[in-house]
Amino acid sequence: MDPFQMVVIIVLICVGAGVLKNYFKMKHNQQADAASEKDVARMQSEIDRLKERVHVLEKIVTDNDRQLAEEIRKLA
Repeated sequence: MDPFQMVVIIVLICVGAGVLKNYFKMKHNQQADAASEKDVARMQSEIDRLKERVHVLEKIVTDNDRQLAEEIRKLA
């Protein structure tokens, strides 16, 4: 085997190893992104639920006493 062929083979091995390394890193990042998306969706639903609770609390605080008592009786 002449030196030129050895250099070409070494370069191909190095390039191939770099490509494989990037491929595996990309696959790992995709899995992490999928988990992050699930967390974002869970947090968004929790934020929506909390916004609804704050809306109800604001309504209770700003409501007249008479209307508040009436709604409490309806719930009981």
